[in-house]
Amino acid sequence: MTLFETFAAHVDHALDALVAAGTLPAGLDRSNVTVEPPRDAAHGDLSTNAAMVLAKAAGTNPRALAEALSAELAKIDNVTAVEIAGPGFLNLRLHATAWLDELRAIGQSGDDYGRSASGAGKVVNIEYVSANPTGPMHMGHCRGAVVGDALASLLEFSGYKVIREYYINDAGGQVDTLARSAHLRYREALGESIEIPEGLYPGDYLIPVGQRLAEHYGDRYVAAPESEWLVLFRKAAVADMMEMIKADLALLGIHHDLFSSEAELHEAGKAEAAEAELRARGLIYDGELEKPKGKEIEDWEPVTLPLFRSTQFGDDQDRPIKKSNGSWTYFGADLAYHYQKSQNVDAMVDIWGADHAGTVKRIKAAVNALTGGKVQFDIKLVQMVRLLRGGEPIKMSKRSGSFVTLADMIEEVGKDVVRFTMLTRKSDAQMDFDFAKVVEASKDNPVFYVQYAHARIQSTLRKAEGEGLGLDATQLSLLGDAEIALIREAANFPRIVESAGKASEPHRIAFYLSDLAAAFHAYWNLGNDQPDKRFILAHNPALTGARLFLAANIGQVIRNGLRLMGVEAANSM
Repeated sequence: MTLFETFAAHVDHALDALVAAGTLPAGLDRSNVTVEPPRDAAHGDLSTNAAMVLAKAAGTNPRALAEALSAELAKIDNVTAVEIAGPGFLNLRLHATAWLDELRAIGQSGDDYGRSASGAGKVVNIEYVSANPTGPMHMGHCRGAVVGDALASLLEFSGYKVIREYYINDAGGQVDTLARSAHLRYREALGESIEIPEGLYPGDYLIPVGQRLAEHYGDRYVAAPESEWLVLFRKAAVADMMEMIKADLALLGIHHDLFSSEAELHEAGKAEAAEAELRARGLIYDGELEKPKGKEIEDWEPVTLPLFRSTQFGDDQDRPIKKSNGSWTYFGADLAYHYQKSQNVDAMVDIWGADHAGTVKRIKAAVNALTGGKVQFDIKLVQMVRLLRGGEPIKMSKRSGSFVTLADMIEEVGKDVVRFTMLTRKSDAQMDFDFAKVVEASKDNPVFYVQYAHARIQSTLRKAEGEGLGLDATQLSLLGDAEIALIREAANFPRIVESAGKASEPHRIAFYLSDLAAAFHAYWNLGNDQPDKRFILAHNPALTGARLFLAANIGQVIRNGLRLMGVEAANSM
């Protein structure tokens, strides 16, 4: 158990003692009781809101309950003082031994420090990236890819069984456009001079696709009607695009467990099954859409369509699941996809671009109806990233064939810089990615600042080893207040992991690592003015051993956090 888990158990036992004494009624809901650091470190080491959240249900005054609880908490080993703050918060001050024990726990747990079983083996499907298979990955896809992958790692570390899924949108008009674009490149490969018309994909990445088609089919489809080659070319082009996409994602360290095809979903009749299920529950009916508001449409006529009762869930109108020609709407296809993947999971998380925000409420409502509320479903929205170079915007257009590819990005600044930077802000907040700034060797660059902290630690350990000095966990009692403050920051890691997993917000790990790195650099800088604060003191091997043990385990926590982000820790810079 970590220090926070240990003291959460102590608070629970103290509440049990109050129940046994008749001070508290039995059976109170304690789920909102927390044990965490106080907002101001000057107020103590730990804080609990137990008296505040239980007083009303217990029919007592929060401060009176706090006084009774403080008497129980004062009996706990390593608690040196319990103070009541405000209307009933309790602040605990701990003996240094408690923090030194936690430092030893970090050393004993190693790579597993912060890991938990809170997920209890529940199966979570995380669907992310899912870019249309019409070209290579570009930076418009990058942020959602990193957020989804980091979330998957975070939930695995928290005891969930995670399925990483990519949904291939290979049933819409965009893949027909891809097939027609590939056909032009196919004719080009056979010696024809071509001109790519407006509306098709002009990128050079389709040239190899056309060459492979030419090698396979010869000139069989050069003059053939579209009906003869469209399906063949569509499947071949999508397959090639997916291989390209997988290779691009691999450069970013991303590998999915499952690739689901929209086309195969329709072929298997999953959409019809979802419709039947929702009709049986009265959530789909045949009705007419309202006439579009605003601009007059002279030839508009009412059409009867199958509609989902999305107004029951806060939408402004019920939404069609099929078009007037009988094909499925995007919403209808989405219903079928979620119905399929909900069959064998306990929870689902979708990582979507912010441009899909308008459909969140209705798809969540539909999934809740399809699963009877038994499958938890969350959607995390990811804002686009504005690319800059030295403060100047970089324009990109997929249709014109001009865009910054993910591969080019990684080649220029490196996988680790890309991944870390994409997690330095909450996913639904706007972000700028400046090629110049993300590689700056500056404390204002969190990527550098965290990596530099780890590199400094590894350099210190190598230097100590060269001088015949090593780690010594038996001398930790020699550490003082400055070192204890650093341990306190490191000890927050398991708590941050738990909260980040519960909120599906992996950016919290990046924020935490930035704080830990800042605390480490601040401690390091003490040695610049006070030589006795340096890690290596040749005249004091015992204190040196204790500080080296501290440094090594600060490095361990940094590595554990970076690993969740998919970033390798730097050993030198």
